[in-house]
Amino acid sequence: MTDTLTDPSQTSSTPTFKALGLPDSLLKATDELGFEHCTEIQGLSLPVIAQGRDIAAQAQTGTGKTAAFLLGSFARLLSQEPVATRKDQPRMLVIAPTRELAIQIAKDADSLGKYSGLSTAVVYGGIDYEKQRKQLAAGVDVLIGTPGRLIDYFKQKVFDLSKLEIIVLDEADRMFDLGFIADIRFLLRRMPEPGNRLSMLFSATLSHRVMELAYEHMDNPEPIKTESTGVTAKGVRQSLYQPADDEKVPLLLGLLDLLKPPRSIVFVNTKRAAEKIEGYLLGNDVACGTLSGDVRQSKRQKILAEFTSGNLPVLIATDVAARGLHVDDVSHVFNYDLPQQAEDYVHRIGRTARAGTEGMAVSFACENYSFSLPEIQEYIGQSIPLEMITDELLVKPKPRVRVERDRPDQPGQGRKPGGGRSAGGNSRNRSNGPGRGKPRRTVTDTPATQPPTSQTDAASAPTPTNSKADRASSSNDNVAHASSPEGVAPKKKRRRRRRKPAEGTATGISAEGAANDGGTGETNRNDSSSTK
Repeated sequence: MTDTLTDPSQTSSTPTFKALGLPDSLLKATDELGFEHCTEIQGLSLPVIAQGRDIAAQAQTGTGKTAAFLLGSFARLLSQEPVATRKDQPRMLVIAPTRELAIQIAKDADSLGKYSGLSTAVVYGGIDYEKQRKQLAAGVDVLIGTPGRLIDYFKQKVFDLSKLEIIVLDEADRMFDLGFIADIRFLLRRMPEPGNRLSMLFSATLSHRVMELAYEHMDNPEPIKTESTGVTAKGVRQSLYQPADDEKVPLLLGLLDLLKPPRSIVFVNTKRAAEKIEGYLLGNDVACGTLSGDVRQSKRQKILAEFTSGNLPVLIATDVAARGLHVDDVSHVFNYDLPQQAEDYVHRIGRTARAGTEGMAVSFACENYSFSLPEIQEYIGQSIPLEMITDELLVKPKPRVRVERDRPDQPGQGRKPGGGRSAGGNSRNRSNGPGRGKPRRTVTDTPATQPPTSQTDAASAPTPTNSKADRASSSNDNVAHASSPEGVAPKKKRRRRRRKPAEGTATGISAEGAANDGGTGETNRNDSSSTK
C-alpha cells in the first residue's frame, strides 16, 4: 500500500477523506490504514470522479494514484444500483501493463474495499490459469488484470463487458511501450459507449499518443496535473558516475560496501546483464534476487515477497518491475544501465523516496548507454551531479557464481542426454534427389570374423546397424528379400560413385547445360544408380 500513503508535507493543504464525502465503509478502511489527508492527486481527482466525469490524470510516481482511482470508483459503485444482470458481467475493469502492478492494485483494492462488500479478482499470465478462470466465472464486481490474460478469457466468453460501468487504464504510456495498445483498443471497443461509462486514465507521464487514445475512447476527459508533474520527487538525491564497461561491476560492489543500503534495487536493460550481476553479487557474498521475464511467475512472486520482508537486501530488475513495484523503505536505486527513455528514468528512481520520504538514486553512464543522458536531464529539468570514481570505490570482485535459471521448458529446445549429435551423424533424413549431395551407398559389409560360405549364407548373415545409413540399407535389403521368389536370394546391386571428370574432358553435358545447372556439371541421379 505504499502508493496510497500520504505525503506529510501535503497534510495542511489537502482535504481529508472525510471532507470529500466518501461512504462510511471506505472511511473505515482508510482509518484502519492510518490515512487521514489526501495527497495532491487524490484531492484533485476524487471530486471529479464523484461527479461522474472522465479524467486523464498525471502525477509523480508514489503520490497515491492507485488509491485515487480505487476510492473514487468504489464510492461511485456503492452509490449506484448495478447495471449488470448476469454474474459474468463485472462492473469495473482495471487494466495494468505488468503482472506486478496488477497484483499490487489487487492488494490495494482488497485493503480499501475491505468493508465495501465489493468482490475483486485479479488475472495475469504465468500462473494459476484454471484457478483464475473459475474465480472469474463465479462472478466479480471489480476485475483487475493484464491485457493478454483478459483477452484470453474474454474470447472464451468467461466474462462479458457489455454492462461495464467503470474502466481504468493505469500506466497507459507503458501500454504503448510494451506493445499492448492494440489489445487495449480491442477491449475498449467491446465496452459500452464512452458516454455510458466512466473512464479514467492515470499515469506518471502522459505523452501525445496517450492523450490521443484518451480523446478517442473517452468522453471529453478532464486533464488533471499536479504542480510537480514531470519532475522527480524532491526527496531523491541523485548522483552520476561515468565508468568504463569493465569498471561497472567493481564500482557497484564498492558502492554497496560504502553505502550499505538496507534495501536497494539495481536496474538493468537486459536479462543477460541481470544474470551477470546476480552471479557477481552472489559470488561476493551479497544476497540478491532477480526479477525478469525469464523467471517463472511463481518464483518472481516469491522473490518479491522476500525482498519486501527484508530477507533479500538487493533486488535486480529489468524495466518489467519499474512500474507498479510498491515496496516500503527502498533506500537506494542503482541504474546499472541508464534507461534508453527518459520516462523510464523517472519511474525507476520513483521506487525510492515514496510519499515524502527520502532516498538516493545512483546512475552509471557507461559508453553503451550514455547517449540517453542528455534526454534524461532535459526531461527532469536538471543536471545530475557528477561524482568522481576513486580507486577505493573500485573493488576487485571475486569470481562470478554460475546461476541456474529455473525457466519454463520451451517446446523444441530439449537435447538428448550427452549433448551433441548421435553416433549416426546428421539426423536429417536426406533423399537422393538432385542437389542433395552424393548418393548414399546401400552395400553393407559383412562381419570380417565370419565370412559367408555361400550365397544363401550371405543373404541371411546379420548386418551391423551402427549407423543410420547401415540401418536404412539393411531395411531395404529385407524388403527386397521378402519380395523375391522363395528360396532365391536377391542379387545385391552395387552403386558406384560417379567420378568427377577432369577438366577439359567430355562429360556428355554441354557448357550451356552446365551453366543452367549452377555450374556443377551434375548429371541426373538416375544415371548414378546403374548396376555394375
